Amino acid sequence: MCLIRPCLGRSDHQPVTTRQFGRLFKQAAKAAGLRKTLSLHSLRHSFATHLLERGTDIRLIQALLGHDKLETTARYTRVATGIIAKIESPLEGLNAPRHGRAKRDTEKPPAP
Repeated sequence: MCLIRPCLGRSDHQPVTTRQFGRLFKQAAKAAGLRKTLSLHSLRHSFATHLLERGTDIRLIQALLGHDKLETTARYTRVATGIIAKIESPLEGLNAPRHGRAKRDTEKPPAP
């Protein structure tokens, strides 16, 4: 089986089948020296996880993956723990000094 474009599909009008694509994916993983068992689903999962880690909105990932429910896409958040750990609570900023606060708030009122 050759790996160049004309050999992929059965003809110009018939694209690569899912089965053919799966075989090509496994061949590419083997040729790359990857020892871990991989599947097309693991490729899909990695794609979504990397998008999430780069800050892509989860609703956009949902649309790209064709999920009807956000809960299905939310499964990928379990893998992307690095970005979740970096999230700062909005409550953390309550004690931080505010920029641009007027000086009159901190000064004593003028004597009568």
